[in-house]
Amino acid sequence: MQKKIPMRQCLGCREMKPKRELIRVVRSPEGEISLDFRGKAPGRGAYLCKEKSCLEKAIRGKALERAFSAEIPEEVYEKLLGEMEAEHDG
Repeated sequence: MQKKIPMRQCLGCREMKPKRELIRVVRSPEGEISLDFRGKAPGRGAYLCKEKSCLEKAIRGKALERAFSAEIPEEVYEKLLGEMEAEHDG
């Protein structure tokens, strides 16, 4: 029997994609927001495609703010952007 692939929805394009293809942004129980590349960090997770356009849509629509019910620090967006650019260069 084939193993079930966990699917998650991208906050930018709203498409369902395999969890492994997405970047997880997590809000820890302490309220700290960071990027989680292993997908194992405790806290509330939200997912984004590795596409710059999806991040831009999520920022415009304040999707991360809504997902976490919190203000998102600018450095989190900068880190996400840097990660996506590194992904495309590598």
